[in-house]
Amino acid sequence: MTFAEEPAPLLELSLAFSMLQRRDAHPVFGPWRRRTARGMPCQARALLELVSPLGAGPFFLDPPSPAFDEGLERVLSTPRAAARTELDRMCGIDRSLSPWMRNLAAGERDAWQTLDQAIRSAHASVLAENWPDIRAGFQSEIAWRARVLAQQGLHATLSGLCPSLRWRGLTLEARSPRDQEFTLHGQGIILQPSLLWADHLLAAAYPDGRFVLIYPALTPLPLRGPGASDDPLTPLVGATRARALRLLVRQHTTTDLARELSVTPAAASMQTKTLRQAGLIVSERDGKAVWHWCTPLGLGLLAANGGPTEAHGHRSAARGRIGPQPPPVRGGAAP
Repeated sequence: MTFAEEPAPLLELSLAFSMLQRRDAHPVFGPWRRRTARGMPCQARALLELVSPLGAGPFFLDPPSPAFDEGLERVLSTPRAAARTELDRMCGIDRSLSPWMRNLAAGERDAWQTLDQAIRSAHASVLAENWPDIRAGFQSEIAWRARVLAQQGLHATLSGLCPSLRWRGLTLEARSPRDQEFTLHGQGIILQPSLLWADHLLAAAYPDGRFVLIYPALTPLPLRGPGASDDPLTPLVGATRARALRLLVRQHTTTDLARELSVTPAAASMQTKTLRQAGLIVSERDGKAVWHWCTPLGLGLLAANGGPTEAHGHRSAARGRIGPQPPPVRGGAAP
């Protein structure tokens, strides 16, 4: 298993257009969707015909190239037969074969010029300004996953990519809206995080035999926030979750944590859910309260990034002991 070295601009662009069509349980992308849709040029909207909200798109639309110009050149040089096959596949998922798509499949020059203009316009309006932040978030994510791989091994790394992943013997299973099965043929797996996708795992087997798993990064683009931070954890987990993790070297209830972070209990619960899914904290219910505290992996990450809380001036008034001990058992609750 290897990690992608750089984010792929056309892949992120394709996933951004998938997220623009989502209206379901991804509230973190709500303001981003509205803002991006308002500023999108008419030329760029043609891509909405090609890309599904399920995260699927024609393979020729998002080659794994780290350079936009190189990737676009590969898109525009797609053989007619390959384009026709991919457009037929998309129509089998949830797309309708529009007149423009039919002209693309036929290799008509005007249709491909429209695609060229749509990609350039979409890249300029959706990605270009945010690309430095996407690259920084991508590199932080890869560094984090590499640390998990070194400390916990391959099984833990893969199963930690999203909550629905699980191992069944030597088979890795994941929830997906479509039934798919992939068999590796000695090429291994490339892990490719996306800062603009927030749903199920996506998988692709490229013609050269490489198998790519695309998964949502721990901190998506809308949560990264503007401006620099003195906390080295912020590029990985975001400013609020970085503060939460440093606080959780001592046990906190959700209510305690919300008070320390100056957020609502619901917002604090959402932050702890993400940290728990990343293996950085554990949580345990004790009566009506839910206690949270760092795992050894979380403590190790803090130790590698400036220590727990002292370096950043946070003070915790919560009860509890330092370290990953279980919360106290009161009132006969099970441990």
